[in-house]
Amino acid sequence: MVARNILSVAIRPFTFKGHEYRVTASIGICMYPDHAADDETMLKNADMAMYQAKEEGKNNYQFYSSEIQSRSIERMSLESCLRSALENNEFSLHYQAKVNFRTGDIKGVEALLRWNNETLGSVPPARFIPVAEEMDLIISIGRWVLKTACAQNMTWQEEGLPPVCMAVNLSPRQFADPELPRDVASALEESGMPPELLELEVTESMVMHNIDRAVETLSEIKKLGVRLAIDDFGTGYSSLSQLKRFPFDTLKVDRSFVRHLPHDLEDKSITEAIIALGKSLSLTIVAEGVETAEQQAFLSARECDEMQGFYFSKPIAAEEFAESLRRHLPLPRS
Repeated sequence: MVARNILSVAIRPFTFKGHEYRVTASIGICMYPDHAADDETMLKNADMAMYQAKEEGKNNYQFYSSEIQSRSIERMSLESCLRSALENNEFSLHYQAKVNFRTGDIKGVEALLRWNNETLGSVPPARFIPVAEEMDLIISIGRWVLKTACAQNMTWQEEGLPPVCMAVNLSPRQFADPELPRDVASALEESGMPPELLELEVTESMVMHNIDRAVETLSEIKKLGVRLAIDDFGTGYSSLSQLKRFPFDTLKVDRSFVRHLPHDLEDKSITEAIIALGKSLSLTIVAEGVETAEQQAFLSARECDEMQGFYFSKPIAAEEFAESLRRHLPLPRS
């Protein structure tokens, strides 16, 4: 009851410099004497429970348990390995094609981060990226991704392959970094890649957090000539008037709406509305998570521009993507 009261008080909105804000709390609880017999152990166990509350989505409370202790030890191991992953060259990028619905050509590619550690093995992005975000390692990792993706795109062109638009995801912490525009410019300069071949993806929740600052950051990046995409669209609360403020080029339909197409009536209506909204703003519409011929046919009939998903290709290594791109080159005209 005490924990719930603290959460309810903490989340009450307040106004600062004309803007409304909310603060969430993550609470860890350790009970004496069931969970610990001395003050030092109690604080340590409560801290473990607090981090579990963060992992559960924040704005909640968690009681300490032996299961939480086990997860905490696992997390400590993850953090320890993550600190040296970059210098040990343990990260790699896989690439997933974006295919034009009308022509079937590969029009773009998304760079996706992978981590393989000698001790932990292959660690899923959903497991290590939030930890890297909390540890502030995501900034340096994000810079590496940007530079590697741009350099790889130019390597493909040097091999005689056609230029494709390279999409790179930005994390919330990276998007908030004031050095981001400089990092983007540096990656383009070092690789020699034309800026129009880079597309940066941000999520709807990231830009809705602080709209004025997001508009300022995106506009500064846009001046470099880089394309901008809003990812996971439809999962947040943005309105048409808000979306019009951002200099986006691409709108991506979240996979959660695509997954049950064309059978789920609600998902059909939402997807059709998102496509219509994107078209009204002259945006390129990309559907994520396309896995079946039925989904492909439904989206194509609604004039969705591009698709991305296992129906065409899973994320693959750079060499495999190069081969896939060669296979899908249009035939030379006689």
